[in-house]
Amino acid sequence: MSVDEVAYQPQAHTPPDRPHCFAYYITIHNDTDTTVSIKGRKWVVRGNAGDIVAVEGDGVVGQFPTIEPGEHFSYNSFHLLAGKSAVAEGSYLGMNVAGQKVLTRIPKFKMEVPSAEIGWA
Repeated sequence: MSVDEVAYQPQAHTPPDRPHCFAYYITIHNDTDTTVSIKGRKWVVRGNAGDIVAVEGDGVVGQFPTIEPGEHFSYNSFHLLAGKSAVAEGSYLGMNVAGQKVLTRIPKFKMEVPSAEIGWA
């Protein structure tokens, strides 16, 4: 599993209470010797102001990808922040062909508004 890119999206239309949009690009690799289907995910986003948002749901971006051994599934999504920075992490829950649960950690990654966007020198 890799977080391939995190990009601030200043041109995005956002609500006033969460004005900062970040796109993230993720690849889930199947390094096992069996097929795995992704059934759900859980994210925890910790903002710099102490706010914590948990995001849980079925599948990934409305899909339930089945990943063959040695293959991968890539997708992108976004998160809206109220503050200027946050750290996200979490996990994907999958199921292999034998019906065993497979848990894949999402490593921590940071979302931070570039200083030029917030008027810093």
